[in-house]
Amino acid sequence: MANTPAHESQRIMAEAKSSLVRQQAGGRRSIGQRSADMKRTHLGKKLARMAMAVGVLLVGAMVAGLVLDGIGFTGVMMLALAIIGTLVFFAKYPTLKVPDLKALNTGDVRTMVGRTELWLEAQRPALPAPAVRLVDQIGVQLDGLGLQLEGIDPAEPAVGEVRRLVGEHLPGMVESWRKIPPHLRREERGGRDADAQLSEGLGKISKEIDEITRQLAAGDLDALAVRGRYLDYRYGEGLEEAPQLAAPKGDA
Repeated sequence: MANTPAHESQRIMAEAKSSLVRQQAGGRRSIGQRSADMKRTHLGKKLARMAMAVGVLLVGAMVAGLVLDGIGFTGVMMLALAIIGTLVFFAKYPTLKVPDLKALNTGDVRTMVGRTELWLEAQRPALPAPAVRLVDQIGVQLDGLGLQLEGIDPAEPAVGEVRRLVGEHLPGMVESWRKIPPHLRREERGGRDADAQLSEGLGKISKEIDEITRQLAAGDLDALAVRGRYLDYRYGEGLEEAPQLAAPKGDA
């Protein structure tokens, strides 16, 4: 049986509603408040585009009605379908893009934390279960760390070092793991495979973030500067070797 305009309208309306529900849920589950805020902002812009597009269609229909002395039943149905189709389109596009790895440590602290959280959320489905739990934990910690960094002069060297830990070294560790071919991630090197090394590394970074947040709360910038230089050396140097950790022994 051929689809009638009413059936087609119901189908499109259902698709629009489903798409909007997904958008309101933020797509992926947010691991932190900053990334959730960025998703809500993106959704707000989508809704504004929808309202503007629907307004244009309604004004166009009113003008056509005045010129043609009415648009009739067919015109009303075409307008309804056009409105629903527009809502579906703007509900799906544009999508919220995953930030580029190199762009994470840019902008103010709030932006840096939000971008890092969004990037980690995008990698989350591919991570091993222990790493997923740590990523969720780190997301909460990043919100607290971001609040602390906002109250400190961005020109402080220690702040720059901590930003690199969050915006470069943390995602760099995950990216290094991703570059390892899946069939090599289970090969042990030094008694640990790549999955275990990733979880261990994320666990250490989680502890470091917690310690940094405590030092920021205490206003101990001198201790923070020392820790920042240590972290930059520790994680910055270690990332280059990470993709090779699970390489076959014959390639060593």
